[in-house]
Amino acid sequence: MQHSGHTGAHETPGRWHILGAGRIGTLAACYLQRAGAETIVVRPGPAHTRRVSLVFDRETTSATKKLELTVKPATDCGPITLLLVACKTPYTEAALARLPLTDSATVVRLQNGLGSLDSRLKPGQRLIEGVTASAVMSQTEDTLRVVAENATTFGGGPRPTWFDGLAEHWPGLAWAADIRPVQWRKLVVNAALNPLTAIHDVPNGALLERPDLRAEMTTLIDEADTVLARLDQSWPANSHASVADVVRATAGNTSSMRADIHAGAITEIAAINGWLLQRAEELGLDLPAHRRIVARVHALEPK
Repeated sequence: MQHSGHTGAHETPGRWHILGAGRIGTLAACYLQRAGAETIVVRPGPAHTRRVSLVFDRETTSATKKLELTVKPATDCGPITLLLVACKTPYTEAALARLPLTDSATVVRLQNGLGSLDSRLKPGQRLIEGVTASAVMSQTEDTLRVVAENATTFGGGPRPTWFDGLAEHWPGLAWAADIRPVQWRKLVVNAALNPLTAIHDVPNGALLERPDLRAEMTTLIDEADTVLARLDQSWPANSHASVADVVRATAGNTSSMRADIHAGAITEIAAINGWLLQRAEELGLDLPAHRRIVARVHALEPK
């Protein structure tokens, strides 16, 4: 993994359009604005300015950042050359279809799961994958609490010219020419943690506290590691400790999938456990625990 250097002036990140200014998308907009970028949120409806307060929890203090977001419908956006996709994965295809991307646009995907932008970009357009471990919670409609500023990785190929300038203002941002191991590590965590907490309506820590949930989690991890090891023989296939570390670190938190079920929303399970099931089918493998878990989550989603 390559970390950006901090010597000399760097290129301003430019004008970014953001698709999905929820919790992580709004945090990304904050970092982009810190770096001097113009940010425009793409959302249906009339153009307006949205004001958001971001409360950053630190070890000894809390700091509040007032953020102004320009919101425009896709029809008012003009040519888009830099796009950050942070919307929920089920809405990606429909939302992307409305956007006037240039033929050489760069798209950064900062979403849970995998595959939501596969085959959706033109040959001259560049996809950069992003993975973050930061955690943001909704406090009120216009106040977000940033409970953890953890590592974020962008990657896939050569580092773009705007990256170093952004990394100076985005805590923990690093570049990885090969981002797949980072993506897969987070995928296994999400596949084991999110659906179980959603189905059983429990905070993350319950997966280690309750023997029945720990057993289910163990099976999901084993099946995920089996698929990934078949896809890449260098995959270590020993994800139990790293998943347990995340569960402990976020023990009191509500997973995004549990929050989606509470909100009566479609979940991202198709891009998480569903992605693993697709790869397993291509390999001739069966993942019975993942099949059951996907069906149980779909049963909780709005009809």
